[in-house]
Order: sequence, then C-alpha cells, then structure tokens
Amino acid sequence: MAKGVTPRSQDYAAWYTDVITRAGLADYGPVKGTMVIKPYGFSLWEHIKASLDGMLRESGHVNAYFPLFIPKSFLAREAEHVEGFAKECAVVTHTRLKATEDGQLIVDPESRLEEEVIVRPTSETVIWSMYKKWIQSYRDLPLLINQWANVVRWEMRTRLFLRTTEFLWQEGHTAHASAAEAEQEARKILDIYRRLAEDFLALPVITGTKSEAEKFAGAEHTYAIEAMMGDRRALQAGTSHNLGQNFARAFQVTFQNEANEEELVYATSWGVSTRLVGALIMAHGDDKGLRLPPRIAPVQVIIVPIYRQERDKTSIQDYLTPLKARFEECGIRFAEDWSDNSPGFKFNEWEMKGVPLRLEVGPRDVENGKVVLVRRDTGEKLFREVGRVADELPRLLDEIQTELFRQAQQFRDQHTYRVTSYDEFKAILNGDGGFIRCGWDGTRETEARIKEETKATIRCIPFDEQPEGLTCIYSGKPARHEVIFAKAY
Repeated sequence: MAKGVTPRSQDYAAWYTDVITRAGLADYGPVKGTMVIKPYGFSLWEHIKASLDGMLRESGHVNAYFPLFIPKSFLAREAEHVEGFAKECAVVTHTRLKATEDGQLIVDPESRLEEEVIVRPTSETVIWSMYKKWIQSYRDLPLLINQWANVVRWEMRTRLFLRTTEFLWQEGHTAHASAAEAEQEARKILDIYRRLAEDFLALPVITGTKSEAEKFAGAEHTYAIEAMMGDRRALQAGTSHNLGQNFARAFQVTFQNEANEEELVYATSWGVSTRLVGALIMAHGDDKGLRLPPRIAPVQVIIVPIYRQERDKTSIQDYLTPLKARFEECGIRFAEDWSDNSPGFKFNEWEMKGVPLRLEVGPRDVENGKVVLVRRDTGEKLFREVGRVADELPRLLDEIQTELFRQAQQFRDQHTYRVTSYDEFKAILNGDGGFIRCGWDGTRETEARIKEETKATIRCIPFDEQPEGLTCIYSGKPARHEVIFAKAY
C-alpha cells in the first residue's frame, strides 16, 4: 500500500481522491466544484482524446467550435431539453463590474444584458441555430460535426473528474436526411465509444438503450456504454442520442429533399468527457495507485537508474543511450528518473502514477548486459538482455493492455447477477452490490419505486436482452424488458 493513500477496502471515496492528488492528476480549483487538471492528468486526457479523435475522423466526422455563450431564449425553444438542464445552468446577467468609493467591486447595474446568456451546459441549441443557416438541400446532408470543448453544469455535489461544475468533453452533433440515417449514426457512434473503452482504456462495457426516465432530455432514444467500477457501482461512460426531428422542429431546420419537398432534418448528438479519467482510476487502480493501460498511458516505460557513485551514473547513462534511441524508433513513450530520491521512493512514485513498465538499471546490470523490467499490472519482475528489450517491449505492453482488460472483465462478470425476486435484488444491493440483470415490466412507476426504495437505477436495456419468460422483479407482471440495475455514480 502506498504511503498516504487510504486503502480501498477502508474508504473507497477517500482512496479515489488520494490517488488523484498523489498521482498528480488534478487539484481543487478556487471556485467550489471546479478542478485544475495538472500536466500528468491532462496528458492522460490528451491520449484518450487523440484515440477517439482519430476514430471520429476515420468515420467521416470533422471538428469545429461553437460559442460558450447561448441566448437564454434558445433553450426555451425545446421544452423537454430546457427542463432537463434548467437547474444546472449558469446565467450571465451583467457584462461588467465597477468599483465603489471604498474600493469594493460590485456589478454595474447599467450593464444588465437585454437578454440573459447561458454558459453552455451542452450545445444542441446554439449548434442547431447555425445549422438552420447552413442546411438548405439534401446535398448539404449529412452534416457530421464534432467539437472538443468545456461545458458548465452547476452541480451541487461534486467529485474530481466524475462530476465537476466545469468539465472537458467532446460533443458531436449531426444532421441527416432520414430517420434511418440518424439511427445508424447513433448506433455507429456508440460502437466507436465501445471500442474506445475496451480497446484503449481496457474497460469492458455493456451497450444498450436508456429507459425513458434515464434518457437525454429531448432525445427519442439514448444509447449508453456502462462500466463497472472497483466498488461494484456503475459508471455511464458515454452516451449517443437519436434526437429525431425535435431540435430541427424547434429551430425550423428544413431541407429540400430529392422530390423537391421541404422536410425537417433528423439529428443525433453524442459525447464522452473527462469522467473517463475517473473510470480508469476506479476500474484499474489498487492500493498502490493507478494502473494505466499502455495505449493511453502518458509514460509507458519509466527508466529508473540505481547507483551510488558518480562513475556508475556515467556508465549507466552511456549504457542507456542506444536503448533510448531504439525506444524512440519504436514509438515507445518513456521517461527517466535521475532524481536523488532513493530507489524505493522512485518505485513507489511511479507505481502511484500507474506507469505500465518500470525498467531498472544498476552497475551489475551494466556488467552483465541486462536490464530488469517490472510490470505494474501484476508486479512480475523480468530479467532481459539489453539488446532484446526494445524489440520485446511492444509485445509486453500489449500483454499488459490485454491483462488489464481481462482482470476488469473478470471482476465485472463475478459481480453480475441474474435474479428473479425482489428479495434477491435487495439482498445484493444491501451486500456488496454489483450489476443485476432481471425482468422489468417497462413502466415508469415500477422503475421509480425501485429507485426510491433501493437507490438503484436502470443502467440500460442491454442489446442482448432476453425478456422471454421473465417476470418483473417488483410487480410480478410479465417482463417487457430484461434490464441491468445498479447503484451508480
């Protein structure tokens, strides 16, 4: 266990915060609910971002940027949408301050805006106001735009990365000529999110549809990827929404179809955020700190030289020079720790940061033409000839990536339960918790009562559901769906 880190088994929430601060990922901002993402944490986000951005570009999407400020009247045009975000909106009412005679700063009453401005909680309304200008004909479709941005949602209860007043994300907004195209887009994006989670973050997810009560405000259908965290709670890791014609109708975005008829366009929106960093911590972390999947780790290999004499330092530096050149040729991200801290301190520090591999070199290794490799995922120590290391590392990093996914998947499967009674359901939730697959009668009333009584929510209706022969665990009526319930972040 790392010094200064609360054990996971003792206090999971405290452990989570300890790891973030000790690993140098983030700190608390001066305004309540905000966070400062430190360089190491931001580098981690940049690698996640680059992985997703590449897949989006390959699938035909392009990046743009839209304003942070949205006229208040825009939100009112889509009633269901504004109802979903009204309690979280930050509102700008004045444009300047002025100093009083005693040197205090106050809002200048003469600077009140004619129309109040919303700091974007999401960008559907401002983007659709622009799409109205850009779309006239079926030839203008599809319009496949994504933006990387920050948003503000005035959260009452916050937690670093998982839920903060301001956070970073990408939000895609697309326009289509038919309902079928919009549905295909929403499903395509969900699969891209699944690939991001599983192939890059080593995070197994369940894909499915959100219930009516849990779907995005203003959407016809919301699809999600749901992941299990180390405390067996669920985390919604990404969502994709088929918006139908709701936003096009609100902003009167029409096009001339091939029959020269005027028609409302069909829309989707979708997004993932910096909460994925929180997901990485909770899904893979242990009492020593982070364990990062190699594909998105800022540093894949940390080189730790071990020496006492200055002449040993020089010989180790010379020994490592050709090895580092090979790492660069192979595209391996590496760093070196030549600080005067003790080897034990360095080991603990880089284990805390979750670097997948540690490479140790001392005077005896130089004499023998060897290096020592230590895997962060398993703790296994490997002894290798220096001339073979660079060629072996890509395979070893892939093994670590695969092993982290396997461990997370095994953990999820071990804590996923199929139940047929409400007593079983409550016993699991009152115990260790986990994912519960069970029958649901499809009514809002049943869903709301279960949430009120147990604090568990329907995470999704999985695409592989098999409701035939099931009964609702609460009402006893024939099940309309097989769903996954869990307590969630």
